[in-house]
Amino acid sequence: MNYKNILKEGEFLALKQGFGQQQKQIQKLAMTQQMQQSIRILKYGSEDLHNFLSNVALENPFMIVNTLHSYVTGGLDHQNEHDIAEFAVEKKAQSLYDYLMDQVKLTMRKTPIRDMVVYFISQLDQNGYLKADLEKLSKEKGIDKVLMLDALTLLQQLDPPGTGARNLQECLILQVQYDSSAPLNAEKILKEDFEDFTNRKWSKIAKKHCISIGDVQKILDYVQTLSPAPGAIYDQSEVGYIEPDLVVEKKPDGSLEVKLTKESNPEIRFKKEYYESLKNSSDKHVLDYLKEKRHEFEKIQEDVLMRGNTLLRLGRLIVERQHDFFTESNRPLKPFLLRDAAQKLQLHESTISRAVSGKYLLYEGKVMELKAFFSHAVSYAGENGENVSADEIQQKIRLIVEKEDKKNPLSDQKIVDKMKEEGLKVSRRTLAKYRERLGIPASSFRKRH
Repeated sequence: MNYKNILKEGEFLALKQGFGQQQKQIQKLAMTQQMQQSIRILKYGSEDLHNFLSNVALENPFMIVNTLHSYVTGGLDHQNEHDIAEFAVEKKAQSLYDYLMDQVKLTMRKTPIRDMVVYFISQLDQNGYLKADLEKLSKEKGIDKVLMLDALTLLQQLDPPGTGARNLQECLILQVQYDSSAPLNAEKILKEDFEDFTNRKWSKIAKKHCISIGDVQKILDYVQTLSPAPGAIYDQSEVGYIEPDLVVEKKPDGSLEVKLTKESNPEIRFKKEYYESLKNSSDKHVLDYLKEKRHEFEKIQEDVLMRGNTLLRLGRLIVERQHDFFTESNRPLKPFLLRDAAQKLQLHESTISRAVSGKYLLYEGKVMELKAFFSHAVSYAGENGENVSADEIQQKIRLIVEKEDKKNPLSDQKIVDKMKEEGLKVSRRTLAKYRERLGIPASSFRKRH
């Protein structure tokens, strides 16, 4: 959705001519845009990151981006470059539905509220707006209103900010609530004076909130940086091939090492000599341009380094948590929630969600999505009361069936009993569901003479 169209429709209207922007207001807007850039760069996969950097380099004559499609293994004396295309796998862009469902699966335990969140996600339009009528749902389906409101709150806490809004006003308010750097009074004005705001009643708004027209200008500038359609960037179009962001290698001593690929950690260089040759210019416009482009380079370099550092820390944590999966054959993944990773790394859960989204890991020639290493814990209690992942339950079922007497195969109930003996409590109905998912037929079809 284009802001020019929204402006024409009266959703956002420019301030009357004559109101100049103060330097402080410009700096505040720039800070907000820089923060949004940091978020975008963290969320980019390798291919998107390089496309972004290449486009910036076209506009910044002092910036050079190294676009080698390889990663380096071995020490400084024994470097081997590997072509990432060797491991390319066709992929599709992630839909808004899939992106939100990934977050739900990795952060919420299975409860009636989660089921309601999933239902709401299915009711979102392509822009991320919720079209379900809560009052109608409550009356026709008999769904508890408190349950729906709790589910709506959880939905609206998902990334991207603004998801689950029921109108433009709510969409903007949700984004302001998410942004700790939002201008003072922005949320209050959008809540209380949205109609006056869109109808350009600046003096009325300024007088009511005891602020200046310049403050209102500042809020308008900020609001125009928000997205009126947070879900519109997601689709299902084909976007090429997967390029791993991380590589896990087994060292001679058996330990595992995690590295960033060059694709995920591109070399960005500044043309210092060219910059210095223009630095002594007496033209103020040239000097301002030099300052702007140098700052742009430094900020992008900082954001790329932060992205790489976050990915590397996350990769190391995954390997630490799922060590047995990497080092032993047929070992299931352990339960691991995004919030567990967030707490361990002391980062916000939304940061982990962005870091996981669309990122891939290469291990022994196999490319795996980072999100695959996060499995939501299920309501099965181990012998010490700990949660056990669905993957672990299925692995146990497979092992029991492999060891059974083929002339006298185990019934579902007998498998349940065996799992109970090993400290795993599973209902017969649940076991049958997982057995079917594994493609294991019922005992009567497994019997051999």
